[in-house]
This record gives sequence, structure tokens and C-alpha cells, in this order.
Amino acid sequence: MYCRNCGEPMNDNQAICLKCGVAVGNGTAFCAKCGAHVNANAVACLSCGCKIAPEKAKQFNGQDKLTVALVCFFLGGLGIHNFIMGETKKGILKIVLTVLCGIGWIWALIDFVKILTDNYVPDPS
Repeated sequence: MYCRNCGEPMNDNQAICLKCGVAVGNGTAFCAKCGAHVNANAVACLSCGCKIAPEKAKQFNGQDKLTVALVCFFLGGLGIHNFIMGETKKGILKIVLTVLCGIGWIWALIDFVKILTDNYVPDPS
């Protein structure tokens, strides 16, 4: 296995490249199977024929971005998307704010925009 960012050989149990510090599977400059240089838009390595895996969609606690965004849009004022992402304190706070004064929906709208623009950083509590 090779680093897709710098082409350095790696062990199968490594989580990051020790040369460049990039996580396994990230990068597009080198083939993960043979370490040959590949073009950024290539779908297969020209040296070994290995399929170049596309970048994975952003995940929130195991859930994909679209699922979390839809739950946030429809049930965000109740903090359901926060529970999905493992933010229990924030979810409980949104339920309380929505029941007491109805402003949890405004916070959920802000979260919705952040999720769609990839600016949301989950904070497990």
C-alpha cells in the first residue's frame, strides 16, 4: 500500500502516512496500490490498472451529509440532527429553547447552512 498524497510505501495497519501526515485514502497524486504518479482526474492507474477511488462524502458520526442535512431541515428545531451526530447536550438545549421560546429553529437553520457548505464541525458532548 502506498500513500495517495506522496507515494511513500505504507503498512496496511497505518492510519496516516509517516512522511507527509495525510490520512490513508486522502490525496490524488499517487496510486494506492503501486505508488505510481497519476493525474488528478484519472479514474484508473495507468501502471497497474487499479481503480482510483473517489473522495468519500463528508460523514457525521457515520451518517452521510445529505441525511443529516435533511433531518436538520425538517426536525432541526428539536435538535434531532444533533443527537444523530452525537451532540447530546446541544440537542437537549435545542429542545428546551424550542419549547420555551421557539428560537431553536433559528439555530437549526444556521446548522443546516453550515452542513451544506461543509463548515459544520460536530462537537461531541
